[in-house]
Amino acid sequence: MSIVRKAGAFRHAAIVGVAVTLAVGCGTTATMSAGERQAIADSISRQVKSAYDLSKPNVEERLLSLYPPSGRVVSAASGQVLTSRDSLAMGIKAFWENVGVNMRDPKWIWDLMVVDVLAPNAAVMTAKYHIPHLTPHNQPHTLGGAWTAVFEKRDGRWYIIQEHLSDLPSMPDSTMTIPTAPPTKMPPGMKMP
Repeated sequence: MSIVRKAGAFRHAAIVGVAVTLAVGCGTTATMSAGERQAIADSISRQVKSAYDLSKPNVEERLLSLYPPSGRVVSAASGQVLTSRDSLAMGIKAFWENVGVNMRDPKWIWDLMVVDVLAPNAAVMTAKYHIPHLTPHNQPHTLGGAWTAVFEKRDGRWYIIQEHLSDLPSMPDSTMTIPTAPPTKMPPGMKMP
């Protein structure tokens, strides 16, 4: 198994481990009705979608509001692991100041969002998203990825305590031309499959 696959497997196991620990330590969904589980899932979904509504002001503050005001937060993204709210705040600020402000007419689109409620105060969200926008040169561009986040309810509010984000591979810029090899002649008697 390659180092990359081992690291990915480790991250997945760590997130699942935290989720299971929360579920065992906080009770189970066996004592919750389907309606209670759905209400929690809907609450988390609304909270996340509201924070990521790029048409509203104060994007940095709203994104950071998803994380607890104190205590440890673990965030893995772009090959980095952050373990403090201050580091996470700096990462959000850097993203918004270097990428976010350069997006013209961005719209955050949730392609899929699955929330599994583990206990009355613990849930896991896995989502897939994309952000179509225009570059500063008015060229169409899209960012996107997948995100898994472990939520814990503290003082009546849901907070992300651990997450992993995976970016979509970069797509070639629409203004770039990709060189192609000239067609080659097939030897006599050979056919393309």
